Amino acid sequence: MHPILFTIGSFTIYSYGVMLALSVLVCTYLLSRDAARYNISQDTAYDLVFWCMLWGIIGARIFYIFITWSYYSNNLMEMLMLQKGGLAWQGGFLGGTLAGVWFARRKKLFLKPVMDLVAPYIALGQSIGRIGCFFNGCCYGRSVSWGIYYPVHGARLHPTQLYETAGLFLIFLILKEAQKKKYEPGFIFILYLWLAALERFIVEFYRADHDMVWWGLSLAQYVALGVFTAGLILMRAFKK
Repeated sequence: MHPILFTIGSFTIYSYGVMLALSVLVCTYLLSRDAARYNISQDTAYDLVFWCMLWGIIGARIFYIFITWSYYSNNLMEMLMLQKGGLAWQGGFLGGTLAGVWFARRKKLFLKPVMDLVAPYIALGQSIGRIGCFFNGCCYGRSVSWGIYYPVHGARLHPTQLYETAGLFLIFLILKEAQKKKYEPGFIFILYLWLAALERFIVEFYRADHDMVWWGLSLAQYVALGVFTAGLILMRAFKK
């Protein structure tokens, strides 16, 4: 693992932070190119990404601190050390979605096309970000003889970060292909909810950085079930 890429004097460059920045740059560039197809200007697309990313990161950090409070309650100053990792997809999704809804209403944009525009790039951003998790050694998997050796854990583990990188990139490709079809507005976003929830639910069985809460499932798996159900509710609501 390489949590630190390099150090110049007292200035340290963390691999997690680099991958997070790369995900923002790549997704912003690609989304801005697609915006015209949804009658959204590039400037508006840049603003949309900024607010979604900002509140997505804030939400992801708050949720991560919440689910790992036993650690942060004794290390309060580390709450701000984002460069060391510690973002939860569930909180990031909620924060980014609320910011996107607020922005669309503020700019008087049609909400469903905006949701369909950003959906593939939520998956792509997550995919790139998981590479940062791999370098950082967080979000690690269970012990397995053929796994990748993690020096920070002193064991061979399932590379669950790379499982998620591959799964989320596949979701990105599926959603981009779906954008070429004539689906009802809002369906691409709902498809993201279903696929992302399914991907996380499956990978959680191989992760070791959490406790099971009820009936052999983790908190993240229950959230994934909730996200999948939210997609069903949205589908019904959109049809009405």
